[in-house]
Amino acid sequence: YTFVNERLAAHYGIPDIHGGRFQRVRLPDRRRGGLLAQAGILTITSNPNRTSPVKRGKWVLENLLGTPPPPPPDNVPALPEAAPGETALSQREILAEHRANPVCASCHTQMDPIGFSLEHYDGIGAWRDSDAGQPIDASGSLVTGESFSGLGELRDLLVTSRRDQFVRCLAEQMLIYALGRGLTHADACSVDRITGSVARGEYRFSVLVEGVVNSVPFQKARRGDGAHPSRHPIASP
Repeated sequence: YTFVNERLAAHYGIPDIHGGRFQRVRLPDRRRGGLLAQAGILTITSNPNRTSPVKRGKWVLENLLGTPPPPPPDNVPALPEAAPGETALSQREILAEHRANPVCASCHTQMDPIGFSLEHYDGIGAWRDSDAGQPIDASGSLVTGESFSGLGELRDLLVTSRRDQFVRCLAEQMLIYALGRGLTHADACSVDRITGSVARGEYRFSVLVEGVVNSVPFQKARRGDGAHPSRHPIASP
């Protein structure tokens, strides 16, 4: 279920919602629900005039799996745009040409397939069935071999075969929020303990919060004692 008012429901394609008051509604399918189906997340990971499987895949790697890809090399050309009168290519076709360059392929093979699973959502997160006049192909696979099609199956992977990786990344993000600073390698043991306690606690969110509050960095934090913020604080094992 989710909470929507009339304006948001219209954007999400949920019928029979009236008025400005947010109300709880049951979702009829797996198109919505969770961060990755929120219009806000889908919009900030798009370009001004089109979706960006690259940005969306990168966002998942950074914020949900804790494995950010390396920065792109210098002078990477922009993706080609169709000239007036030319037949537009889908994002999958454009990126297939981009990955033909071996320098680009090493990173794009990590990001693009994840982003393709979100191609049913346009640049502002509304549902669509086609791109450039072609049916959406939302299939892909992780570099570790697991395949999926669409957001629902990607979600399933995040909470099954990628669950511990996701929980560690979430523990890092929660600890950063609680401390008000980036993490250092000295915090790695605390992240290990929090992650382990969450697994033993059947992955309940309350166990995660308790682990953060009881951690050494949180218990011993002092004003003015924060480390310099780090975008990618700890390399996951």
